[in-house]
Amino acid sequence: MAKKKIINKKSMTFLEKYLNNAAPTGYEWNGQKIWMDYLKPYVDEFITDSYGTAVGVINPKAKYKVVIEGHADEISWYVNYITENGLLYVIRNGGSDHQIAPSKWVNIHTKKGIVKGVFGWPAIHTRNRAKEEPPKMDNIFIDVGCSNKKEVEALGVHVGCVITYPDEFHVLNRDKFVCRAIDNRAGGFMIAEVARLLHENKVKLPFGLYVTNSVQEEIGLRGAEMITQTIQPDVAIVTDVCHDTTTPMINKKTQGETKMGDGPVISYAPAVQNKLRERIIETAEKKNIPFQRMASSRSTGTDTDAFAYSNGGVPSALISLPLRYMHTTVETVHKNDVENVIRLIYETLLTIKDGETFSYFD
Repeated sequence: MAKKKIINKKSMTFLEKYLNNAAPTGYEWNGQKIWMDYLKPYVDEFITDSYGTAVGVINPKAKYKVVIEGHADEISWYVNYITENGLLYVIRNGGSDHQIAPSKWVNIHTKKGIVKGVFGWPAIHTRNRAKEEPPKMDNIFIDVGCSNKKEVEALGVHVGCVITYPDEFHVLNRDKFVCRAIDNRAGGFMIAEVARLLHENKVKLPFGLYVTNSVQEEIGLRGAEMITQTIQPDVAIVTDVCHDTTTPMINKKTQGETKMGDGPVISYAPAVQNKLRERIIETAEKKNIPFQRMASSRSTGTDTDAFAYSNGGVPSALISLPLRYMHTTVETVHKNDVENVIRLIYETLLTIKDGETFSYFD
């Protein structure tokens, strides 16, 4: 594929709609419907499971199966306790950051529709400046404008309601995409774009391609654990986000150095199959696709681990998108990196042969 602009106007419309939609862990289905509707012209059929993972399949009759995967969920909160004076206390659904909560608007999802609320916080004038109390899980709370518990319940709010942030998609300085849930709805976007390019370029793959958008990654890779048993793939290429470590207060000695704008990040970890990783690196070098390297120690913390250790062992690799401000409402990525991840997955797929084992002993 020639090095040219990949993301077009239709792609951007899809990306914005997909990111703006709320799809918290355990409630991903509306986002999955948006994703499937976009992907439908480019695949032969879909597989779905009872928890919401969606898979677009190209060449479903092929015996040899290759997965490209991202995850669909986003961090959120649950209502955990309603006080007698109508305030809500919360627990995490995924890795929600309590320190960014104060003064944020929220959407509380109820059977009656969205109920608006705000994470309240004491005014600076009322706080003890000599001993500032930081935001913690036991002191952040949501105010929905009610004076008592009965008023809250009349709105349809109850313990167990899921809560998301309403922050929507923006483009910063022409080529930076900013939104909540880029981790990792960007992954779903990128694998969908790979399928689109295969279709538009009339590529006939010698294997079945399973374009997989998994659920519940944020609470332990659960969707990937389930769907890999259904697909039983021979190879898996996973895409997720990783940290841009060049912003303040990040220690490169412990976090490594990866930078937004410098290209996809290729991981080293026990779960990453070495020969498959080297194929990806060789592809990047041959096609002049910029890339970075990252060491992930014992685990990648991504769906790569779930695929790698399933079904007796599946050769798996991870291509990450460098991202600033993970698990905040202003997650930020570079458009060039997004396009280069798409390009790298696409070009790597073109190198994979039917029946290839990536065995160390061949």
